[in-house]
Amino acid sequence: MAKLSHLDKTGAARMVDISAKQPSHRVARARVRVEVGAETVALIRDEKLPKGDVLAAARIAGIMAAKRTSDLIPLCHPLPISSVGVDFALLDDAVDITAEAVTDGKTGVEMEAMTAAAVAALTLYDMVKSLARGAHITNLRLIYKSGGKSGTYEQD
Repeated sequence: MAKLSHLDKTGAARMVDISAKQPSHRVARARVRVEVGAETVALIRDEKLPKGDVLAAARIAGIMAAKRTSDLIPLCHPLPISSVGVDFALLDDAVDITAEAVTDGKTGVEMEAMTAAAVAALTLYDMVKSLARGAHITNLRLIYKSGGKSGTYEQD
């Protein structure tokens, strides 16, 4: 098993020292699905939900969450985020959310992209839960990352 970088030699949690690393351009994308049912997707598409434009609210929540990732996830470094985008694909009975985070920094933005996608999904869920009792969030995952020593990763 590979050595875990967030543990010291005694097994205690620590923040990784990135001071010697050189900044590089880094991009990460994450995706998540919110299954809400066909009727709710139609209401979202037609902008007829009682709580208003749920996609705009979810987009803003995702962007705000990406900027606060280091406050939410222990041991994450605060990053100079250059860009965060949150996009939606309306499916027959679900909404796919894709979040992208970009930085020129010393460590990756995977957690920022994942946090943006997750919080956007939670916001969408919150805004439709009274109409879609069976709504649920599924399949949060990293789908792409580039930059840094480990290079590019793309989900198959």
